[in-house]
Amino acid sequence: MKQPLRSPAATRVAPPSPRASTPAKGPRRRAGEPATEDTIELGILDGFIGFHLRQAQDAAFRAFRRYPGLRDFKPGRFAVMMVIHYNPGITQSTLGRVIARDKSTVTPILQDLQRRGLIERHQSSHDLRNVRLNLTPLGERALSELLQHVHEHDKTLDRIVGDAKPVLLDLLRRIAVAMR
Repeated sequence: MKQPLRSPAATRVAPPSPRASTPAKGPRRRAGEPATEDTIELGILDGFIGFHLRQAQDAAFRAFRRYPGLRDFKPGRFAVMMVIHYNPGITQSTLGRVIARDKSTVTPILQDLQRRGLIERHQSSHDLRNVRLNLTPLGERALSELLQHVHEHDKTLDRIVGDAKPVLLDLLRRIAVAMR
């Protein structure tokens, strides 16, 4: 077994409790045995919030895409459409800042949504450098249908987090604001 790696904060942070961590599901592997999904050890990684945020996000995204008709529709596109719906005429640059994505990430999403006929992009009459975004009537209908799936998906997450949802949302918002 490898010696545990130590981060600079390792001496200040207590190791995660066995109940709080997600230990290997099966027995520990013997020296020289190849690791399998059931015997992987995470070491100090198991105590990192960022690692678990990413794991939770990936699991939630995979579950989101299991709904019929959403296999090629990523959750980020839903977020983009919702922000445009609530903020018609939002600029592409403002949208990117709100959803914490840079231009190189936002542009392909918007191109895909435009290609599907879900959004319209127009140059601003006030500043030709800005692109203003609106949902099309097809986009509004698609968003309405998508919301049914999203509500079901969120109910699943609500069942998992239970009464802790307000605390979890507050913590996630605090992380997002503090880490900008």
